[in-house]
Amino acid sequence: MKERDVSNKGVTPSKNAKLTKVDRDRYRVFIEDVADGFFETNLNGDFKFINDSLCHIFGYSRAEIKDQHYSKFMDNENARIAYENFNKIFRAGGGAAELTWNIIGKNGKVHILEVSANLITDLEDQITGFRGVARDVTEKTEALQNIIASRELAQKRFEELQLVESRFQGFLKFLPDPVYVFNLDSTVSYVNPAFEKVFGWTLEELKGKPIPFTPEDLEEQTREGLKRLNRDKTIRDFESKRITKDGRLLDIVMNGNILFDEKNNPVGRIHTLQDVTHEKRLTQSNQAIFRISEKLHQYKGLKELLDFIKTETKKLVAIEGSSIILLDEAKKEFFFFSANYGDIETDRKFEKLRFPIDQGTAGYVYKTGQPIIVPDTSKSPYFISEVDEKVGYHTKNMLVVPIQIRDHMIGVLTSVNKKEGVFDQTDMDLLSTIAGMVALPIENARIDEELKKSYEDLKSLNRAKDRVIHHLSHELKTPTSILSASLKLLAKKISLLGDQDADRILKRSERSLQRLLDMQYEIEDILQQKDPRSYYMLLTLLETCKDELEVLIANEVGEESVVVRIRKHIDDLFGPRDSPPEIIQLEEFAAEMCNTLRSEFAHRQCQINTQFEKSAPVWIPSEYLSKIIAGLIRNAVENTPDNGTVEISVKNGKEGPEFTVKDYGVGITSENQHLIFENYFTAPETTAYSSGVPYDFNAGGKGFDLLRMRIFSERYNFKIKMQSKRCEYIKPGIYDCPGNIDACKYCHSSLDCLKSGGTTMVVQFPEATWNSTKPDGPKTQDVLVKEINIDYQI
Repeated sequence: MKERDVSNKGVTPSKNAKLTKVDRDRYRVFIEDVADGFFETNLNGDFKFINDSLCHIFGYSRAEIKDQHYSKFMDNENARIAYENFNKIFRAGGGAAELTWNIIGKNGKVHILEVSANLITDLEDQITGFRGVARDVTEKTEALQNIIASRELAQKRFEELQLVESRFQGFLKFLPDPVYVFNLDSTVSYVNPAFEKVFGWTLEELKGKPIPFTPEDLEEQTREGLKRLNRDKTIRDFESKRITKDGRLLDIVMNGNILFDEKNNPVGRIHTLQDVTHEKRLTQSNQAIFRISEKLHQYKGLKELLDFIKTETKKLVAIEGSSIILLDEAKKEFFFFSANYGDIETDRKFEKLRFPIDQGTAGYVYKTGQPIIVPDTSKSPYFISEVDEKVGYHTKNMLVVPIQIRDHMIGVLTSVNKKEGVFDQTDMDLLSTIAGMVALPIENARIDEELKKSYEDLKSLNRAKDRVIHHLSHELKTPTSILSASLKLLAKKISLLGDQDADRILKRSERSLQRLLDMQYEIEDILQQKDPRSYYMLLTLLETCKDELEVLIANEVGEESVVVRIRKHIDDLFGPRDSPPEIIQLEEFAAEMCNTLRSEFAHRQCQINTQFEKSAPVWIPSEYLSKIIAGLIRNAVENTPDNGTVEISVKNGKEGPEFTVKDYGVGITSENQHLIFENYFTAPETTAYSSGVPYDFNAGGKGFDLLRMRIFSERYNFKIKMQSKRCEYIKPGIYDCPGNIDACKYCHSSLDCLKSGGTTMVVQFPEATWNSTKPDGPKTQDVLVKEINIDYQI
């Protein structure tokens, strides 16, 4: 016969051929020393190899058994059964376990054998016979028969048999559920192969030791279960959780019995465990999905909907944190729309973050369209550690799944730091299901939020329109009244002189004044909602008409018509000019402007802190730059109460030189912030507006400064950014800022005012380059400028 396999299950011939003599010797020792019978037959059923244990069971010598047919040792019925067993194994091409043969020993005694058998193949994979292991279970069978006759005797016999570990290992290893046997001191004496497969520990690792698989929070529950077992001698369907060697947490159902010796003394415990994790999680998942589907329609607001989804996700997957990151396609960025990490401050920090669409785990999911499990963030090339650093959080592991509608991705659902075990395919499938369910409701809620915001924006614009009209009406009344009275006095003088040219000029002035009065009447109609019209015609006529008429009266005569002068004045204010742009060193220019303007607001008691660092040059007409700097400083001072602070600085930003004016004044309401650069708009309420001395607190103005800056920005490619917080104590109609911190009933010191509100305006210029000049223009070299720091009290 060719070289034999070395295991019960067979070894491939290629491996078999490589066995060394030492291997074969060891194999022989193992075969001969085991207590179980070992045999090999040819395809006819003739014994070709038997070990000493099998000879002992049969009662025959090896020579008496070898080359004999197995039927010689059985009666006809058992020979037929053995024949069918071998044929079944041959047809199936595999092995069989738990076969029962009755053989007749040399002494005539019947022995009941428990047999496991497999095929034998040669190097060409041709079947040459059968190989098997036979165990004499005569006593066991008799014991089981006695159990049927007497339950108490059977129970005692079963418990005694548990003490003989070697007699039951062959039986236990075929059980699909984990089994372990404890000594009285709760150390392991035996675990079956199913236990090793499910929990990961081998018998060699555990023998004589306790099993470290009870979670800390369930130790008390386990002690209570052990008390029940000791009291009742058995425990059934005990539900708990156990940890595997690799850290997974399993839901289990436990059954157990006390083991006794022949004197009825307890010697240990035997337990069987059933892993019901999958079934339990499936039930929980179905329940969670049902809850989500049932309640989705109840949440109209996007924020409330996302909070509900995150709460359900945290409970279902047992995680520390969950967030929903939505996609801003316009800016190509992801942003944390909603976060739930168990701490309000942490959630707020997350919800302020944005990152590019192609970065992080969310970027990976966006590019691939597939979910991702990150078992260890420190080893992941996709994880953005800067996010944790900014928030002060530690992400150890995470699962990210896409939220998409058809092929359109709108965001990702993220779960971090799983509390029990690691993220697995079950978690991924579950969260993907939830993400698919909530994608459309999230998109609908998001659209609804945008519609609401648009509606609120329209309401804000409408209020802004009314305020502009109120403002213009206020500005129009006083000068028109003065002009009307002045023209009447002038008419009397002209009539006495009899000057027809002067009389003609006067009548033209009266017609222009009447047009202003007509405008005022139209404003009144608009305010009363009689005939709403656009107010833009007033934006360019009001101030210029007033000033031109005043000049006309002073000169009494003139060559240019009023219309021409008005148009010229409009062009002077807003039209293109022949002011050539030039390369300007911003920090020097700003420092000089601050010194120049100092006398303008010397009557105010405000702290002005300036810091001008060396920056790259800018390319802009000096006249326009002067208006920008002066306008922002004036706005800051006029919105800052006495004893308050204004900070002015110049520095190099990421995209170019930046001029910043930061005041700690009253601030601007959120609804007015996005209107501040739009058209003719002033931040103060019309009722609080006053045409006071320039730079006085809340002095107001003509409202053209910021509009003019926006026009300049479009011409010279600079950006104006604003960030503002309205003073929390100011409430229209209830409390207005008194204009002096010392007079504010809410402020005990200047620090209280600094924390309550303020506005930051940043003008971001592009860096001037040689290409900024005309081809034939001058090329000015950069000038080295030291840092300038000016701090002074007005």
